[in-house]
Amino acid sequence: MVQESARRTSFSGPALVRLLSRLNNADIAEPVSSLSDRLSQWLGWSDAIALGAALSNPASATPQATAELDEDQEYARVCKALSDAIAAVNIPAPARHRGRQSSVAQQGQAVPMDAIEFSTYRQRYISLQQIMETRCTELRTRLRAVLAGRSPDMARLAAVDAVMEQAMNEREFSMLARVPVLLEAHFKRLKQAALEALANEDELKHVPSGGAHAWLNVFHEDMQSVLFAELDIRLQPAQGLLAALARRP
Repeated sequence: MVQESARRTSFSGPALVRLLSRLNNADIAEPVSSLSDRLSQWLGWSDAIALGAALSNPASATPQATAELDEDQEYARVCKALSDAIAAVNIPAPARHRGRQSSVAQQGQAVPMDAIEFSTYRQRYISLQQIMETRCTELRTRLRAVLAGRSPDMARLAAVDAVMEQAMNEREFSMLARVPVLLEAHFKRLKQAALEALANEDELKHVPSGGAHAWLNVFHEDMQSVLFAELDIRLQPAQGLLAALARRP
C-alpha cells in the first residue's frame, strides 16, 4: 500500500490528472513515450500536412485591430471571470429562484439524503465546461491576432497555434468529457459512505440539512478543485501565447 501511494504521488502529470487519480483512488504511471511520439499518434495525416505548411510557408506580419489589446489585462480579466464562476458554482441561488425543496432545506427542516443526486452537479459542471471552452477559445484567438501582427516569426507561430488548436480540439473534448463521469463516481462513494455511517440511526431517511451532509461539503470542495485544475489546462495555450508576446521583437 505504501509503495502504491508513493507511485501515485510521484506522477508529475497535470494537476487535473493527479487530482482525479487521488479522488478515485486510481493508480497512474508516467507515460513511457515522449511528447513528440504521442503527438505523432494524435495527429492525423491532414493535421500533419497543415502543420508542415504552417511551419514551412513564409509568413508576414498582418497587423490587426486587436493589436491595441492589453494582452496581460485581457488574460487577467478572463481568468478572473472564470475563477469567480467556479467559486460560485455551488452557492445557492437567491430564494426567489429556488424550488420548494431548497426553501425547505434553508429553513432547517428535514432533507432526504436519497434526494441528493449527482444530476444537478453534472449539469453545473458541463455548463461551466462550455463557458470555459468558449471564453478560453475567444481569448486564444484574440492573442493569436496580436501575435500575428508583431513579426513574420510571430505570425508563423500564430499559424502553428491555430493548426494545433484545430487538430487537438476533438481529443481535448473527448478527454475532458470524461471528467464529470469520474466526478460522479467520487460523489457516489462519498454519499454511500455517509449512508453507511448512518445506517444504525433512526434518521437515516430524513436527516437534518447541516452536519449529516458534511460529505456534500467535501464534494463541493473537490468539485471546485477539479474545475480549477481543468481551467488551468484550458488556459495553458493562452499562457504560451502570452509568453511569446512578452518577447518583444
